[in-house]
Amino acid sequence: MPKSELIIAFEKCKKEGRPSLLTYQVAGDPNKKKSFDILKSISKSADICEWGLAHSANVGDGRQIQNATFRVIKNKFKIKDAFGIIKKYKRERDSKPIILMFYYNTLFQYGENRFIKKMKEIKATGCICVDYPFPQNKSFALKCKKNNVTFIQLLSPNIETSLAKRIISNSHGAIYFISQLATTGSKLKVSPKRILKNYNRIKRMARGKFVILGFGITEKTIGKFKKSDAIVVGSACCKAIADSIKKKVSPSIKLGKMVKRLKEKIL
Repeated sequence: MPKSELIIAFEKCKKEGRPSLLTYQVAGDPNKKKSFDILKSISKSADICEWGLAHSANVGDGRQIQNATFRVIKNKFKIKDAFGIIKKYKRERDSKPIILMFYYNTLFQYGENRFIKKMKEIKATGCICVDYPFPQNKSFALKCKKNNVTFIQLLSPNIETSLAKRIISNSHGAIYFISQLATTGSKLKVSPKRILKNYNRIKRMARGKFVILGFGITEKTIGKFKKSDAIVVGSACCKAIADSIKKKVSPSIKLGKMVKRLKEKIL
């Protein structure tokens, strides 16, 4: 089976001697058109784009992502709208790999087989189901793998070594390491040195696989994690969208400039 677009992107960044930069936004925020415009704008600097599917009980997320989710639900933005925008975006010449991030209820309601078929149709090459843990997710992960979709497992900093090894051995080409025990966007309560120590513990077990680092990464802290394989900035992107709404400025321009600065800090 050929390498997925996602793994190729990780490998390209590795050859360039830098981490991959992943951005996150809630699909449809602040509205359908502007959400698409933001995707196009950040693609000039981001290597991979995560798109979160709004869920009314997103308890793993912090205030910024919850606020973004509320804006999306209030606008009656549907999952079919998210799929439509991604499909349109992937026709763009400079589009980047898309990772879909969602809660299990979305997957359950849509149906696993139908969801995977839709991901292939819209060319989303990776996915994360935040509340679908191992080993319960093994069947879905295998279905993804057979369809060349990278299912990304989550690992916490306090995970037992034996369990971590089992998850890693059953994972695809990439794993998501959570920097700290907190909701998304929480201010870092652990020193970058400690985070990297925990990260490197996982990295040693996951040789040959890309380990993504996320939760609490901002413009101020991203430079301290340049030695990781990949870095996600999510809540800061959602906050930038909220700020643009308050100040009545273009979110696509604001996000484009912000992601460019983020990229410069890891080169």
